[in-house]
Amino acid sequence: MFSTRILEKNGFTIHALEDQSSGFFAEILPDCGAALHAFGIRNDQHNIQIIDYYVSKQEFDEKCESLGYKGCKLSPFVCRLRHSTFTFGNKEYRILGRDLNGHAIHGLIYNKRYLVTKMTADESNASVSMLYEYRSENKGFPFAYDCEVTWTLEPGGKLSVQTKITNQTDGLIPIQDGWHPYFNLGDKIDNLELEFQSTGKLVFDDELLPTGEKIPDATFDSLHTIGQIHLDNSFILDFQECQPLCVLRNKQAGYELQIYPSASYPILQIYTPDHRQSIAIENLSGQPNAFNMGNGFLTLEKSESTIFKTAYKINLL
Repeated sequence: MFSTRILEKNGFTIHALEDQSSGFFAEILPDCGAALHAFGIRNDQHNIQIIDYYVSKQEFDEKCESLGYKGCKLSPFVCRLRHSTFTFGNKEYRILGRDLNGHAIHGLIYNKRYLVTKMTADESNASVSMLYEYRSENKGFPFAYDCEVTWTLEPGGKLSVQTKITNQTDGLIPIQDGWHPYFNLGDKIDNLELEFQSTGKLVFDDELLPTGEKIPDATFDSLHTIGQIHLDNSFILDFQECQPLCVLRNKQAGYELQIYPSASYPILQIYTPDHRQSIAIENLSGQPNAFNMGNGFLTLEKSESTIFKTAYKINLL
C-alpha cells in the first residue's frame, strides 16, 4: 500500500511519497523548484538514501546556485546560453540576472515556488502534482507558459517524473526542459561504476558550449569505474539500446541507480564536481545553447502542450 505525508523539517515543506510494503520513499520540495529532496529505501534490511540534498530551506535560498543547482528544474532553457542572448522570430532577447562567466545558466524557474494541485495514494502508486505559472518575469524571456510537474512512486522502487509544458502566450515560444539531480550512493564517486548507452559525445569549446561537432566515446558503454575521470559533458542517448539507458552502481554496497529516460530527453549531461561526493546525471530535452544552435528545442503554438518524462529506480543487487 502506498501513502503520502506532508512534513515540516529544517524550514522545508516536504511532500513525501511512500511504499509501505517495501520501504521505498521519495521526498519532493514544491517550494524549491519542485526538486527531488530524497529517494531511497528504509526497511529491516536496508537504509539507503541516494539524493545529494540541501540541509535546510535557508541553505537552498542562500546557496542553491553556489552548491551547483542540486535537484533543480531546468526551463525554459538548459545549461548555458551563450552571452545570455538568443534570437527567436527575428527578434533578439537577452536573459537578465544570474549568469556564469557571461552566459545565462540553468533556466529561469529552478528556485520557484510551485503550487501543489494534487496528492494521491492507492494500492498502485503515490503521486504529487504541482504547477508553476511562468508569466514573463524575466524581460529576456517575455513569454508565458505553465510548468506542471508530477512525481510518482511506483512498485519496485521506481520513481517517475513527468513535466508538462503548456504555452500560454498568444504566439510561438521556444522551450527546453531538464533536471539537475546529484546522486550519492554512499561512497566517493571515484569508487562507483557508471554505464550509459550513447551514440557519441558533443564537443564543447573552452566555455562548455557546443561547437556543433560530435565524437565517439565508448568509455562508459559498459560498467566502468569512474576513478579520477572528470566529466562535464553532454552525451546523445542511444534509444536503440534496452532500458535502463544509464546505471550508476555501488557494487560493494550492493545496489545501483537505474535511469529510464523517454525519447523526450535525448541528451544525458554528466558532471563530476571537485568534491567527488556526488555526481550530477541530468536528463535534458536538447543540447546546451540550443536556442542559438538552431536545434535541440521545441517550438510550441498558443495553448499547445508537450510532455517530458524520465524515471529513476533503485535496484538491489
